Amino acid sequence: MEGGLAMRRGTQIINGVEYVYEDCAYWDPAKKRGTHKRNYIGKNVDGKFVPNKKFRLQMELDAAKAAVKPGPVPALECRRTFYGATYLLNAISEKIGVTQDLKVCFPDSYHEILSLAYFLVLEENCPLYRFRRWSATHEHPYGRDIPSQRSSELLGCITEKGKMEFFARQAARRSEKEYLAFDTTTISSYSQLLKQAKYGKNKEGDSLPQLNLALLYGEESGLPVYYRKLAGNIMDVKTVHNLLKDIDFLQMAKVSLVMDRGFYSEANINGLFKNHHKFLIGVKKSLKFIRMKLDEIRGDFVSRANFNSKTGLYIMTFTMEWNYTEEKPRSKETISDKRRIYVHFYYNDQRATDEKNRFNRLLDSLENELLSGHRTPEHEKQYAKYYAISETQIRGMKLEPKEDAIRAVEKDYGYFILMSNGIKDPVKALEIYRSKDTIEKPFGNLKERLNMRRMAVASEENFEGKLFIQFVALIYLSYIKKVMDEQGLFKNYTMQELLDELDIIERYQQPGKAYHPGEMTKKQKSLYQYMGVDFPS
Repeated sequence: MEGGLAMRRGTQIINGVEYVYEDCAYWDPAKKRGTHKRNYIGKNVDGKFVPNKKFRLQMELDAAKAAVKPGPVPALECRRTFYGATYLLNAISEKIGVTQDLKVCFPDSYHEILSLAYFLVLEENCPLYRFRRWSATHEHPYGRDIPSQRSSELLGCITEKGKMEFFARQAARRSEKEYLAFDTTTISSYSQLLKQAKYGKNKEGDSLPQLNLALLYGEESGLPVYYRKLAGNIMDVKTVHNLLKDIDFLQMAKVSLVMDRGFYSEANINGLFKNHHKFLIGVKKSLKFIRMKLDEIRGDFVSRANFNSKTGLYIMTFTMEWNYTEEKPRSKETISDKRRIYVHFYYNDQRATDEKNRFNRLLDSLENELLSGHRTPEHEKQYAKYYAISETQIRGMKLEPKEDAIRAVEKDYGYFILMSNGIKDPVKALEIYRSKDTIEKPFGNLKERLNMRRMAVASEENFEGKLFIQFVALIYLSYIKKVMDEQGLFKNYTMQELLDELDIIERYQQPGKAYHPGEMTKKQKSLYQYMGVDFPS
């Protein structure tokens, strides 16, 4: 159990009933002291112990585990089940430490968590109440059905403490040299019971209340490390402050973060410097110090001297000073200092063409709205910014483009900027930033597979539990996707096709004999090898 846990039983009289509890003494690493936790497990009736439902289920599970001996197990009945895909997930889970970490953090329920996660991975976009059908035909860690009532109890028992310990253990397995990409996504909810479900700027275009999910994942490993649930009306830029607190709590040393420009603010950059974190972040061209430097170099930027053949881009990079400020919490004194940053400027011809076409389509749309009389309230600022509008009874409406405002946009076509306090090489900075995009873009597809876009749950606790199991499933999907990318497997398979190809491998059992897998094709064996896993034998 948790941190060297010692246990004793006791009783307590409540309203004339003698309840039995287990008092668990353990070391709390966060508070750095010993503490206690009391779990009620039943009551004494006429001198006889009667376990409650939760403890009775745990006793049955413990008995089932104790009955299992290591090594080949003689079967008691004739049975054949699908085995190949869950075998793959077992091997991946051991390889990246998910099984070990879940076992430590959720010792009483990790088999069930694994089985539900496997189900979500293999049965695309399938609700949990379909688990019974799948369980009857597949081998999986728990080995039997998880009834809907039990799954609800399980989801409600996934504690915040257990989750944070799991995140910390997974983070410790990541390379210290790896940048961790930070991003947010939205999850719409049909439930009226979730306190943080709010109406906000929905990235999926839904009209439902939503929650935001902040995700941290390795740009090299491609694996998610941590998530944080946020209210649906919280802007991206406000999330970094709490992320830094969570990183400190998770004891993640030498953290390097890569973020897009939606997370940029002076307060966030100061916070990253204060916590001694390396960062790489996209920045807007409208920032004053960026605008001044870009205006200074624009005339000589697109030249042979600045062309980089490896990237196909024009690149210039500068060492600049950041005006760092920090307010002391007690004295409220503000400390000012200079910190070194590297600012990388890039110009892309294709990007310039795309932005030019996109801007002209916007202007066409604005003109059509104005001339047709169907004005859009959200576009009023743009009407005023790009057009001088006059109207007479004889000539009607007249639009005169504001050329200065339009040229101000046009001169920035094709430029984008990255800023870092740790990456001096602009090509390396671009590679790391682009690797963030290769993970971020397919994440929407993975959300679709896991049925995360629109969630319907009965309680806050069940939502938290289901979200954690989906996160565990996301780890497996992310691993498989990365290997498929590296091995070029997407040329011949979708992810579902690959999993289905392995899922049809069966396992047989006959009375008095050990289990054995069914026949495998060369193609199936090669897929295991691509995944870095020995095929079943």
